Amino acid sequence: MNIQKSIDAQLSNGNRNTGFTASQIYYSTYQVSKLTSHLELHPKDYSSQLGLWKLLGKRRRLLTYLSNTNTGLYLKVLNKLGIRGLKRR
Repeated sequence: MNIQKSIDAQLSNGNRNTGFTASQIYYSTYQVSKLTSHLELHPKDYSSQLGLWKLLGKRRRLLTYLSNTNTGLYLKVLNKLGIRGLKRR
């Protein structure tokens, strides 16, 4: 899978551990971009919207976990992906 290789290359040391929190965030961000482009073409595809919302929730939970455990890696992932950080309460 070409996309998986490019995502693995972006991670530190080419870590191929798909259970690694940062790699899960990278993969989910790729899926979010695919679903977003699909929904731009098909705005009434409500099942894809539901899938996108679930994926965004999972990514948010992963980002929360990563920010609590490893702040440096969390900031590195945010900068590399170009996504917003979590809202603080």
